[in-house]
Amino acid sequence: MAAYVISEVETRDRAAMEAYRTLAEQTIARYGGRYLARGGAAEVVEGGPPPETIIIVEFASMARAREWYASPEYAEALKLRQAALERRLMFVDGVVPV
Repeated sequence: MAAYVISEVETRDRAAMEAYRTLAEQTIARYGGRYLARGGAAEVVEGGPPPETIIIVEFASMARAREWYASPEYAEALKLRQAALERRLMFVDGVVPV
């Protein structure tokens, strides 16, 4: 079953963000992830303040998403994350096909 990594992101430092984004993109591809949404216009219809950026990545499974997040390759990107961005990160199981 597919799993989704959803990020609500606010940029802290543009240069650090670009470096982080490049590393993250490479690791996501390496672990079979694919972007479904990445920084497009987002409209809040209900709820709190709008996030600056929404990113949605699909992985083949929750296990694969967790493997990516815990990987040594992504650890390099995480070293930049604190300076680059503030975020709320969620892992969500997809729907089981009927």
